[in-house]
This record gives sequence, structure tokens and C-alpha cells, in this order.
Amino acid sequence: MFDKRTVKDVDVAGKRVLVRVDFNVPLTGAGAVADDMRIRATLPTLRYLVDHDAKVIVVSHLGRPKGEPDPAFSLHPVVHVLSKLLGRNVHFIGEVVGPDVTDAVSRMVPGEILMLENVRFEPGEKTNDPAFARQLADLADIYVDDAFGAAHRAHASTVGVAADLPAYAGLLLAKEVDTLTDLLTAPAHPFAAVLGGSKVSYKLALVERFLGIVDTILIGGGMCFTFLVAKGVPVGRSLVEADFVEEAKRVLELARTKGVDIVLPVDFVVAASIAEDAATKVVGREEIPADMMGLDIGPTTVELFKHAVADAKTIFWNGPMGVFELTPFEAGTRAVASAIAANLRAVSVVGGGDSDAALKKFGLEERMTFVSTGGGASMKLLEGAKLPGVEALQDK
Repeated sequence: MFDKRTVKDVDVAGKRVLVRVDFNVPLTGAGAVADDMRIRATLPTLRYLVDHDAKVIVVSHLGRPKGEPDPAFSLHPVVHVLSKLLGRNVHFIGEVVGPDVTDAVSRMVPGEILMLENVRFEPGEKTNDPAFARQLADLADIYVDDAFGAAHRAHASTVGVAADLPAYAGLLLAKEVDTLTDLLTAPAHPFAAVLGGSKVSYKLALVERFLGIVDTILIGGGMCFTFLVAKGVPVGRSLVEADFVEEAKRVLELARTKGVDIVLPVDFVVAASIAEDAATKVVGREEIPADMMGLDIGPTTVELFKHAVADAKTIFWNGPMGVFELTPFEAGTRAVASAIAANLRAVSVVGGGDSDAALKKFGLEERMTFVSTGGGASMKLLEGAKLPGVEALQDK
């Protein structure tokens, strides 16, 4: 149960409400929004505030500018999309703080929305500078954090401003924390975790945390090869994080003692290069040629993973099974995603990032129970870490 006060616990009528959202959306080469998922996800909070006559000041980051204005990372393209989705005009000002912003806020009327420029154009944002946080806080009467994707960052707009204003959770942030926490505290069994992606170093802590919670962990993607090396299996030129082989070996042994089944691929689609026109073949996991690399799970592994997913009542998925962006290596990810979507009796939670991109590519996003907007934040929460952006909010 979410233990922080939400936007529904405060009277916002006529109040200036600073809303931190996560509009860190991909842009096309022409500078248009390529995927509006994160914008759509925060609409319930924004609509609630508008419907309750708040003066809504929206603040977000986009990309990784270097603490100074950069037109390539302007939030201006987001304004049109947000206006269209909300069905009302959203005003934009090309600054974050300063006299012009203060003046614009002073002229707002209830139900109006003003979006500030990219908060990371300010050097004080990432350093959580108290003076900059105070400038942001001076714009508003109330602070609402609906940026789950940034909740693991202790920045001025996620933590600093909450020290200067009454701070509440947005509806999206509350739903994210509730959904992910339920995986740890009240999952239906069998519980299958499907993990992939390139780096085992990013997910060893999660694997270890899951050992006391899940029944099965299915591991594909580049991260599986470090585990295979830990088991003494040669993997050719496949991706291996040599510094984490011993850790992988320890986790495998810990899983054995706890009776959790860690399932590794038994065959792979291999190639000499990562390319759309690469020549591929399927080999057993101990038959990867020395001059080739595994770039997708093979058909036998697909059936193995599909069977485990079909039997589950709770499924968590984070990370593709291969280089799904390229046609020769997409089949494993497509098949596993389709199997998760086909299990209608299971609660299926997807941890964002590349997994969400895969769902979009295969047209399966709407068939999952819940898709998180924060890959990094969801991983940290599931690992058991405290999220600074959540901890800064008022307790119930």
C-alpha cells in the first residue's frame, strides 16, 4: 500500500501547483515526439489538477544537456502533443526560472497549464542546488511529483523542491510504486521473472533480490553469457562481463540453495556481426563457434521460456532476449513477449526501457497488465533501494 500522501489529499483549487513529470521522450530527426507514452501516462494527474481549478506549472527534463540551454533538447515539441492529448491549450515559456517565468506564473488563472523549459538546462538541477530548488519552489504553493522515471535521482526538481513546499505524489507515481511493490509483497504463484538485456552488472542485484520471491528466473539477452561462463561454458565472441563472472557464479549457487530455478538458454542464433544482413545459424549453447556471437535465443529456448511463462500467474519482464532491433535477431524477444501477452490469467508487469520498445515494435504494449515508465527507477525499487523522489514526499 502506497504510504505517501497524493494529490487527492490536498485542496488544489486556486493554488499554484508545480508538477514534476517525466517527459523524457524520444524525438525524431525532425524534432517531433516519436513516442508519447510518457506524456499519456501523466494525463490523469494533470487532468485532475485542471478539473480542480489548480494553476498547473509543469517541469520536466529531456535528454542529457550539459547544464545549459541546447535547442536539441528543448521541451517545445512536447507542448503541441500535450495540448492535443489534454484537449486544451498548454502555454510554454523557454526558461526554467527568472523574472519572465515569475511574471508568467503571476498571470495564470485556475485551470491553466504552463510548461517550463528543460529543467536540465540549469546547472543546479543535477547537483540539487538549494538556491535553484528555492527558485523553483517560489513559483508554487504545492509540489506534486509524478515523474516516476526520475524518482531514483536526487535532483533539485525531484528532492530539493520538496524540502521547500508541501510535497505530494501524482497518480502515476503512486500507481507505479504500488504495482511494483506488490510484486515483492503479494505476488500470485507461480511467479516467473524474465530478464534480458546486455549487461549482467545492471541486474545481478535484482536477480539476488528475486531469489526469495520468485519461482523461476528466465535469463536471455547478452547478460546470459556471463552466467554461462560462470558455469564453464565457452561462448565464442558473445558479450561477457569478465569482472562479474565470480558474482554470477555466487548467485547461481545461492539460487540452488534457495530452490529457485534459474533457466539459461540451451541454444542461440549466432552470427559473426551485428547487422541486418548478417548470415545466421542456430547452435546449441556449447557449440557457439569461437569467431561468432550469440545474438538471440534459439528456437528450443523459446519453447522452454514460453512453457514457463504460460504456467505463471505473475510475470515480471525486463530486457530483450536478443538484438531485437534487427530482423535476424528479433524472433526470441517477439516470441517471449507474445507468450507473456497470451497468458491472460497472469499479472504481467514490464520494467520499461528496451522491453517497452520491443512491445511497441511488436504491437503488444496494450496487452500487458502494466508497463512501467521508469526502467532505472523500477529496477532500483525492486532491488529494495529507497527512491529519493518518493522518500521526499509527505507521509500519510
